[in-house]
Amino acid sequence: MNCDQLRDHYDLFALDIAEQPERGEIRDHLNRGCDVCKAGVRRSLETATLIGATAPPAQPSAQLRRRILTSVGREERPSRSMLWASVLAMTALVVVAVYFAATGWQYAQAAARLRDQVRGQAAQIDRLTEAFAILSGPRTIEASFGGVQPKPPQGKVFVNPSRGVLLIASNLPRTSADKIYEMWIIPRAAKPVPAGLFQSQDDGNAMHVQPGTVDVSSTAAIAVTVENQAGADQPTTQPLIVASLPATPR
Repeated sequence: MNCDQLRDHYDLFALDIAEQPERGEIRDHLNRGCDVCKAGVRRSLETATLIGATAPPAQPSAQLRRRILTSVGREERPSRSMLWASVLAMTALVVVAVYFAATGWQYAQAAARLRDQVRGQAAQIDRLTEAFAILSGPRTIEASFGGVQPKPPQGKVFVNPSRGVLLIASNLPRTSADKIYEMWIIPRAAKPVPAGLFQSQDDGNAMHVQPGTVDVSSTAAIAVTVENQAGADQPTTQPLIVASLPATPR
């Protein structure tokens, strides 16, 4: 199925009530990195969140309208279409409240969490898209890092001259609450260049993407240090990670 055929099902997918085969088709499109479906699902996720929290006079797709009304035992009648905004406000609260098994103040908390999740998912999609662009770039070079001491940080960096730098690490413990990791691009004959702040997960895994152009021929290494939460203009600690890049012709 193409994106035009799936467009009316984005709202249902966002509420996790889409049926097959549309549900599977949308998931396949998202897994392939389809920009049209990613944007459509993102808008629907945002709409689903805002409907429950603020009940605006929105006009969702006709299929979503019928599905929500049916789910609460209501039937839409053309003569009552003018009442749709108020019906939507009530039924959306029911659907989302049941979906999160929450009522009253618990629902308000659930809606707030969902808004945060939507923002986080949107950022994650953008980050994964950038990471994939670096990994799949024809001019991407890679370098490994890791040591011989027990459980050192290990992994790889991928550098693309037009896309940026991707770092994937394991065995990288979380920093203390007042610290954070900072990545650096180390030129062969100049000062280190800050390349973004990041934190590892509880399991010690980390992925950091710094989009942008990189002069690969003049870059000696990619490094990571522990810095204060605000970051630093230049490294203040010994690097935990140093991935030396192979020399490339200018």
